[in-house]
Amino acid sequence: MSQHSETLLLFGATGDLSRRMLLPSLYALHSDELIAPNLRIFGTARSEHGDESFRSFAKEALCEFLPDDRKDEGKIDAFLMRLHYQALDASKPEGFAALAEKIGDISGGLSIFLSTAPFLFEPTIKGLHAAGLAGDNVRIGLEKPLGNDLASSRSINDAVNAVFPESRTFRIDHYLGKETVQNLMALRFGNMLFEPLWNANAIEHVQITVSETVGLEGRAGFYDDTGALRDMVQNHMLQLVALTAMEPPANLDSTAIRDEKVKVLRALRAVQEGDVVTGQYSEGAVKGAPVASYDSDLGKSSDTETFVAIKAFVDNWRWQGVPFYLRTGKRLAERRSEIVIQFKPVPHNIFKDRGGRLEANALIIRLQPEEYVRLLVMAKEPGLDRGGVTLREVPLDLSLTTAFAGSRRRIAYERLLLDLIEGDQTLFVRRDEVEAQWTWVDAIRQLWADTGLKPKNYGAGGWGPNAAIALVERDGVSWHE
Repeated sequence: MSQHSETLLLFGATGDLSRRMLLPSLYALHSDELIAPNLRIFGTARSEHGDESFRSFAKEALCEFLPDDRKDEGKIDAFLMRLHYQALDASKPEGFAALAEKIGDISGGLSIFLSTAPFLFEPTIKGLHAAGLAGDNVRIGLEKPLGNDLASSRSINDAVNAVFPESRTFRIDHYLGKETVQNLMALRFGNMLFEPLWNANAIEHVQITVSETVGLEGRAGFYDDTGALRDMVQNHMLQLVALTAMEPPANLDSTAIRDEKVKVLRALRAVQEGDVVTGQYSEGAVKGAPVASYDSDLGKSSDTETFVAIKAFVDNWRWQGVPFYLRTGKRLAERRSEIVIQFKPVPHNIFKDRGGRLEANALIIRLQPEEYVRLLVMAKEPGLDRGGVTLREVPLDLSLTTAFAGSRRRIAYERLLLDLIEGDQTLFVRRDEVEAQWTWVDAIRQLWADTGLKPKNYGAGGWGPNAAIALVERDGVSWHE
């Protein structure tokens, strides 16, 4: 179904995600005339609102979270007139009839953005179906978490698939909407410089880091039941692994791209004991400010991990023997998401006899907070070289922010919401991808259970437990910091 939807329905419309991301993203699409003038936007949640009070709620959110150069009173008022609201308790099937009546005619297509607790997926899908909001011209976007293991994920997917076939199901991972993540494909497949070297012959290892300085930030209950492995590794980080390691797709068709990603996920070797480190932050200081321990933030003692480091392998021809070092955690030294491609050293140093020391080239792809691509190369320092040749590592930088200064930077949800409305599945996650991710992650959790692995404490404001440093140093590697 490639028809553009004329109606959009947002579940959780009064929640934090809606205030910070969804409503500002939809306004930006409206402001730039990227959505049709006749697109209607309906919000629903448990909160009691009428159309006018929801519009007031939305206006407050836009005033708080839009950048100043985006605020245009006339455009905001015009956008607000698109908005409608119907209160709904998704756990009660009888409420869906009133929602359907409020929305009215959906013959022009309906797109649904569903952000809800996992236990509400099944009743919500059944309610939509019973109310006539799940026909052939309806597509659904599913925001995580989609379960907490393979079994629960399959249960949710089965419930969704009973009403919405895969062609109308859009599983959201907002990392895939980030501009720099998409630039990873352009870098690899649009430049002859890199793709011939993008394999085990030239690459020594790959590092992927997603670090946060924040703690629980109002997500205590969810996070303590989830932990870093399931919150970050299972979705965001494994998607970055797949995009980094995938074979070149035949084209940009959504099926071709997702076929190649799932091959990588299925080729992930089961993690062995000693190749994974877990940690939990204790008290410390982040950016000079004192912070409490995880247990203090949570209000009780817990064994939930807030940090994970993993040595992973992709068992195929391209990547055989190349370790992928993954790490993610909360209350770390800085907020950063990046991919580091460490190339092998040159086979022979011709400068050695004259004192020239070489470092292997590295490619750094920074996703946030800055967005850039940096290639570290060797260059000779200027001089007559009578005391020997001095070589130094210098960066070749492509700042995406500077290079495309005339282009408006889009937040991920702008692209993903527009793709949902237009029916483009390229940047959404297919069911077999999700299940391959859970299969790998569940095996790690089983390993923890079998070996009795418990998180090691690390001081807030650092880079995790010392064991994470030892994980890479035993291979002669250092984390890129």
